[in-house]
Amino acid sequence: MDQYLSVLIFLLVGVGIVLFTFFIARLIRPHNPYKEKNQTYECAEAPVGNSWVKFNNHFYIFALIFVVFDVEAVFLFPWAVAFGQLGLFALVEMIIFIAILVFGLYYAWKKGVLKWV
Repeated sequence: MDQYLSVLIFLLVGVGIVLFTFFIARLIRPHNPYKEKNQTYECAEAPVGNSWVKFNNHFYIFALIFVVFDVEAVFLFPWAVAFGQLGLFALVEMIIFIAILVFGLYYAWKKGVLKWV
């Protein structure tokens, strides 16, 4: 029971420190809202139109596919360096890994995600 009590005390102290920090920050921060400060920020340019517009998620999906293949490259380099010590099992694993990624690329291609509009 003592172990649970120490975890509970640790949790309460941690939450208390966070809440105390937020409270102190609220007391000492400047609070001066005005129209320009509450306006949407667009790279130091004056905002044009409403900020609640429909955003084409095509670019987001394109970026995710880039990240997936970037991670693939991160996995391939150490594997290629240590390939001599890893043997046939690692070769089969890497072929399966690349096949899964190629299937994902094929799927994205068929869905039209890679068409830059």
